[in-house]
Amino acid sequence: MATSFGLMVAEALAKVPAISPAEVHQRLAQQPNLLVIDVRDAADIDATGTIPGAVNISLGSLTYKADNEVPEDWRDPALKDRSRPIITTCILGPMGALGGKLLHDMGFTDVSILGGGVQAWKDAGFQTAPAAKR
Repeated sequence: MATSFGLMVAEALAKVPAISPAEVHQRLAQQPNLLVIDVRDAADIDATGTIPGAVNISLGSLTYKADNEVPEDWRDPALKDRSRPIITTCILGPMGALGGKLLHDMGFTDVSILGGGVQAWKDAGFQTAPAAKR
């Protein structure tokens, strides 16, 4: 059976919990090891900003940066610990959902998705910042 973007997002949201901007804000204050990944392309983040402290790992590169079987210099050291709490996001949520499911499928055990993405974060009154440089 063929799939579509919408079906892939729905499947991701069925497997990985979406959480509110307020919950993300609270977890950022309480969990110093929490990693927020914005899966958009860097130019898109430059135009809109992202959650303060979030790192930019585009969805395309997340596929190998989170893979422990590729050469070490391809990996992102922040993704070494499969139990590290991670929240994925994008501007509206769908790409963040795909990123969250990708990590879930790769064996990460504590992954959430920011429901509504960075736009929901901004709509909730929270500030944005440039993505953390890697």
